[in-house]
Amino acid sequence: LSRIDTRPFPAVPARFNLAAHVLSLAEVLADKPALAIQHPDHETCVTYAELLALVRGSARALLELGLQPGDRILLRLGNDLVVIDGVRQHVDLAPAQIRALADRRFGVGCDQVLLVEPAQGDADFRYRIFNADGGEVEHCGNGARCFVIFVRDQGLTTKREIRVETRNGVIVPRLEASGAVTVDMGIPRLRPDQVPFVDGSGAAEEPLDVDGQRVMITAVSMGNPHAVQLVDDVELAPVGTQGPRIEHHPRFPQRVNAGYVQMIDRATIALRVWERGVGETLSCGTGACAAAVTVIRRGLAGSPLRVKTRGGDLVIAWGGEGTPLFMTGPAASVFDGEWNA
Repeated sequence: LSRIDTRPFPAVPARFNLAAHVLSLAEVLADKPALAIQHPDHETCVTYAELLALVRGSARALLELGLQPGDRILLRLGNDLVVIDGVRQHVDLAPAQIRALADRRFGVGCDQVLLVEPAQGDADFRYRIFNADGGEVEHCGNGARCFVIFVRDQGLTTKREIRVETRNGVIVPRLEASGAVTVDMGIPRLRPDQVPFVDGSGAAEEPLDVDGQRVMITAVSMGNPHAVQLVDDVELAPVGTQGPRIEHHPRFPQRVNAGYVQMIDRATIALRVWERGVGETLSCGTGACAAAVTVIRRGLAGSPLRVKTRGGDLVIAWGGEGTPLFMTGPAASVFDGEWNA
């Protein structure tokens, strides 16, 4: 197996945390042969096959992770999501356990934990989403795509279109022939009381005072709350500084995801998101949906719309207010394991 550069492949650290060091998933999702693994002292590029051989073939690495064949980590557009089978076993996770699992130094490391359970109604399954801080959230668009890959790979279903209960209602993700997954994300909620956004007007653009600065945002719920603003250059946006201030703004009583959008053209936008309870991630599915709603409502873009994130692209289709929104994008399984809690 050939590496794509001549730098030596480093020794596996005593605690090799795969999820924390895989940084370039977009190349894998684009069927390119390599991705980057970054260690504290240096970076190297290896083939995807080498990575899989390292993880699956090194008992020592798996033991250091506390992983054996079993549970699974899936990555969606550069973010990592631990998916746990609660269908064939009973799983009851406390917030402290979720934080330990998500810890990138001493746990497995992930942005969110998704727990798949039997449906309580007439759907095929139920799933619950927990952020890295241990809090349960309403929705995760990227997680919905990972869910489809997980239940099919685990032999829990052979369906390509799957009805799943979430905290926010039933969604119906569908596996496409291309391998991408399309999710009916439902009808975007625009009323301030639905976000919720205190003293909001429901307009496509309204002011928010952030530490004395007037920021023009669009407030929208995709099952979870988002505050989206337009910026000239998304790479220069104050995601890490202003993002947490918006997340905890008193006008958003359930906290909020802060999105920063740059217009590329009428069919393409660039996006960064500070996710509630997580921080900035390489991609946010519901954030991409909220960003698309924002620019379409403002008359700046049409549908379908390509949303470019640091982890890869999503395609959003939305016919306008009162109609459901559809998100299409990839998901990739990285490894299975058992977590010794």
